[in-house]
Order: sequence, then C-alpha cells, then structure tokens
Amino acid sequence: MTQTHPPVQSTPAAQPAPANTTGQPYEYRRTPLVEPDWTRFPGWRHVTRDQWENAQWQRVNCVKNVKQLRTVLGDTVDESFYADLEADQRALATMSMLVPPQMINTMVPSAPPSTEALLADPIRRYMIPVASDRRTDWPSHPYASRDSLHEHDMWVAEGLTHRYPTKVLAELLATCPQYCGHCTRMDLVGNSTPAVDKLKLSLKPVDRYDAHITYLKAHPGVRDVVVSGGDVANVPWRNLESYLMRLLEIETIRDIRLATKALMGLPQHWLQPDVVEGLERVARTAARRGVNLAIHTHVNHAQSLTPLVAKAAQTALDVGVRDVRNQGVLMRGVNATSKDLLDLCFGLQGETGILPYYFYMCDMIPNAEHWRVPVWHAQQLQHDIMGYLPGYATPRIVCDVPFVGKRWVHMVTEYDRERGISYWTKNYRTSIESADLAALSKRYAYYDPIDTLPEAGQQWWQTHRDD
Repeated sequence: MTQTHPPVQSTPAAQPAPANTTGQPYEYRRTPLVEPDWTRFPGWRHVTRDQWENAQWQRVNCVKNVKQLRTVLGDTVDESFYADLEADQRALATMSMLVPPQMINTMVPSAPPSTEALLADPIRRYMIPVASDRRTDWPSHPYASRDSLHEHDMWVAEGLTHRYPTKVLAELLATCPQYCGHCTRMDLVGNSTPAVDKLKLSLKPVDRYDAHITYLKAHPGVRDVVVSGGDVANVPWRNLESYLMRLLEIETIRDIRLATKALMGLPQHWLQPDVVEGLERVARTAARRGVNLAIHTHVNHAQSLTPLVAKAAQTALDVGVRDVRNQGVLMRGVNATSKDLLDLCFGLQGETGILPYYFYMCDMIPNAEHWRVPVWHAQQLQHDIMGYLPGYATPRIVCDVPFVGKRWVHMVTEYDRERGISYWTKNYRTSIESADLAALSKRYAYYDPIDTLPEAGQQWWQTHRDD
C-alpha cells in the first residue's frame, strides 16, 4: 500500500541559503592544526622554541600596555592603531590589557599583521579592543551592570556563589593569565581601569578556601563545584591541589570542573611537569571516589587552536581528567556566524579532543554592545549549526538570564522583537530567593542590543532612555 503524506510546510528559517544552490550551506574540510611562526613579529624574531614553550617565558613576556605591544609589532601597524588602542584604554576598557604571546601569535596567523588585518582579526577584537570597535550611540545597554549575573549578590562566603540548587561557583582568586575584553566578571577580575574601579577580595586565600569547604560540608544538597576565578592557572599548583583534595573528601561532591582559559591562552602552563603530575594525582583520587573531574576552557575562534593547545588538552585526558570541554562566548565580529562556529567546533572536537559544550550570549556588561547579539540571531545560529556535528559535540547556545541562569535560546517564554525584550521563566530559587514565594511564577527580562532593533524599537528606547 502506498502511503501519502501531507506536504511539508517550510518556514523561512528552514529555507536553504540562496547563495549556495549547488552544495551545502557549510562544506566541511579538515584543517590540520599549525603553530604560527612567532618570529614573524619583530619583537620575537630571535625567540627560540624552548623559550616559546616555557610557561615562565610566556608569563614574563605578556603584553600589558601599548608600549610593550609596540615592541612586539614594531612598524607592521600604523600609528593610528596605537592611538585607537590608547583611547580605549584611557576611557572605555573594562579590563586592563594582559595578553600572552601564545594568544598574540594566533592573531593574523599567516603573515606579519597589517593595520587592516589586525583591526579585522577576531582574536584581536575581543582580547585587544580599540575605541573604534565600540558603539558610540549605545556603548552600553541602559540595563547593563557591572555584575550582570548578580554573582556577588549570591555569595554565601567570599568568592562562593550559590546560584543553582545543586551547583556552586568557587572563585579562588581575581586574576587570570590573560584578560578578555568581554569578561562577565569585570567588576572583580583584573586590575582597575579608568572606566571601572574593581572590587577586591579581602580574605587571605587560606581563609577564603576554609570558608568554602565549611559551607559545602554544611550543605549536602550541593554536588557540583565549578572551581574558577579568575583562572585556576594563576593559583599556585600546591594550593590548588590542596583545595581540590579537600573537595574530594566531601562525600556529597560528585562533580568538579576546573575553569581555565589558559588551556588555550597559555597551554604551556598545563604542560609543566609539576602541574601534569599534580593533575594526575587529583584525577586518580577523583576516579577512586567516582567523582567526575573535568576541565572547562574558553575558546572563541578556530584560529586559537594550535598543536600546543591540542597537546595540553590531550595531556589532561591522558592523566585521567574525564572530559575537557569548551564554553565559548558568542560575539559579533568574532564568531557570530554559522561558519565560524562550525569551523571552531570541528577544530575542537576533531583536532584537539575538546568537546564543544556551550556558547553563551555575551552578558549585559558596560561597553559591550558592539559584541552582543540579539536572541533571534542566537536562535538562528543554533538552527544553522544543527546536523553537521556529532550530536554529542553539538554545542548549545544559551542565554544567561539575570536571576534565572542558563537557558537554551529557544526556551524563551515571550519575545518582543520590536523592542528587543525577551521574557524567561525558571524552575528553582537562587540562594537569595529562599523566601520569595513568587520567584517561580515571575517572568524575567533580557534585552537585545538596541542597534539591532527595527527603527520603531530604537526610537522607543531613545524615548525611554532615562527611565
């Protein structure tokens, strides 16, 4: 018997891309990893491989200011670039400059950088922002805030955020080996800038860690600890190992995740013998106890993936870390196209052994509107990357909604596209809402970048700018 079916009704989002009528919207081609030649930079012309692969050399030679960047780049870029950078550092930057040589080496990787190539480079755009990158009409959303996720409000001990019922975030310190311009913890992490006077951790590290352990022992409902900062790569290994071993002594802790962008930004750190040996001790203890130990890193573009990054990830897996996963951030001018995301995910999953896990929408912090994308754009990207990657390696694109937490972008309850206001619900109370009976019935708002709205929506926000 021949079965008949009703015709398939296509939606606009499901239509094939008109520009490519003979092939697929995305064509996969395997791209082997390459360590760019750092000697193409005038300032590193005589740097040896032994120096380059030394973690201490990388840290000592981080670029911290415009003068040091000039030394590295020489006259390969125009004075206009340095003036643009100085203007940003002087008035707009929410993060001080700190970029390891490893990361600079992945900018314009195939040639000495010209001014035009460097300005367009995706790694440069979020690691070394310049004033001309930022919007002048809406540099910040009216509802942007320094601690947009209210993590500090949810501290149950200094540096310990209890936001989700079964999970906590442990900020061990407030520094990183590298500072990203879009950092969601820009109110605490890094040095103060002219635009932001940073908060400070006040306790001695030993007292801070003691307070974390005391809280976790007293709250058996917490089973998952994200150990972060800052970046755990800046914690002296002896101190980090001690903290992790204390966590492993708590019977109720079943998941431990180490958050470190340095696996990509400073892979040399994670290849040091004392770090590798210590990580193996921790991994063996976790395996004996049946605890899932993972590393979460932060790669935003395929250019950042090199053989050293792959070696660092594989070494962690070899010594017993269960998973190495990537949590990227979705940003305009960096990776907010399906091709950029798929290139990155295939590089992560296929070439480095790092599992694509999440892409977060860039948070609503000050001076970040040029990076943020609207919810509808994130939804379209989630649609467009489906079906290419293995299912287990297909990342979820999530919106981290204030007071709600991570929500897959298609979970929006209501969405006013004209004004760029989306509304979200949640199914748990944070640590500051235990007495709020209405917390689970409220709708929580999130806001698209105003420059992405239709004219009527932009006019509405102009009228209500000071509300």
